[in-house]
Amino acid sequence: MPPLQANDFDGLPGADAIRAGLEDLAAGRESVESLLIQIGAPRLSWLGILLPVKPDADADRQLYRLLSAEHGNAAHSQFNSLIRQLVSFERALEHRLCSRQRALA
Repeated sequence: MPPLQANDFDGLPGADAIRAGLEDLAAGRESVESLLIQIGAPRLSWLGILLPVKPDADADRQLYRLLSAEHGNAAHSQFNSLIRQLVSFERALEHRLCSRQRALA
């Protein structure tokens, strides 16, 4: 993949959550967004996003516990919605990066 540029997230679905998650992760804050980043770490790293810390292998369970405390019985649907948002962001970023690479070829 080509190196990321400052504006590569602009206009992508979930970009605000990804940015917030990276900031929270770098600051050592546990948040919905930072846990989402950790869940998506393998693919995000492959796409060229540098993670400020090593992801926690239990991030998915931690996220579910956090959502359960906040949303009760709706935690499952909230969790699934966040995962769909993460996957949508990853796919959109991959498409953007591949399109740029093809344009340079």
